[in-house]
Amino acid sequence: MDTIELGKTGLRVSRLAFGTGTNGWGGRSDQTALGLDGLADLLCLAYEHGVNFWDAADAYGSHPHVARALRGIPRDKVVVSTKTTSRTAQQVTQDVERFLRELDTDVLDVVLMHYVTQADWPRQYHGAMEALSRAKEQGKVRAVGVSCHGLGAVRAAAETDWVDVALVRINHTGASMSARPSEVVPVIEKMYGSGKAVYGMKVLGCGRLVKDARAAMRYVLGLGTVHAMTIGITKRRHLLENVKLIEGLAPQFPLQALR
Repeated sequence: MDTIELGKTGLRVSRLAFGTGTNGWGGRSDQTALGLDGLADLLCLAYEHGVNFWDAADAYGSHPHVARALRGIPRDKVVVSTKTTSRTAQQVTQDVERFLRELDTDVLDVVLMHYVTQADWPRQYHGAMEALSRAKEQGKVRAVGVSCHGLGAVRAAAETDWVDVALVRINHTGASMSARPSEVVPVIEKMYGSGKAVYGMKVLGCGRLVKDARAAMRYVLGLGTVHAMTIGITKRRHLLENVKLIEGLAPQFPLQALR
């Protein structure tokens, strides 16, 4: 699978990201329910098929599984995005140190503030943002950003220079999205145009669009402004199907050239 530059982060990722958070919250998900070896083996299989972008989160409880998978893979060959639900500088600083231990790594590739919903999040969570910026300056984190769960939050992310990476809900029907695609797409375009990295979630509408996954993926790739998409996977068969779809579609829809 081809890789692309993830915005201005300096990271190269596959267009397909392995999602570990289906029905994920409270320290568990459908993926972590596979067990340490079960999910780690599936992540390793994904890597063997070119999927080097793994989407984790503290809320999913998936750090130990990712760490187990990384034992057999050169660390610099995989990009791991994780997320914190903490909102104060002290809590975020503690999370960064804990995430480093749990993932057994010297650096966190991407850390997002998880489940940001309000338009004024840059004001509300200024302390958390400063803590992540310090971690970035210290070389503990490579890129920072937000996981957006509201149209106002997405618009604020587009306007905020601090954001390196944004995780945004996007699909062609609006299923499980913050707003209509026609409202979200222009904001994604603005983010992309300013050099921010954008990757999509809910591409399959929380399962509602799986019967025509090709059309769903084709739509997101066809926007030309979404670097990658995270899809939750629990079965080997589904992984291979998704890889095949992305490998067939991605070359037809390259990212737009930045002006």
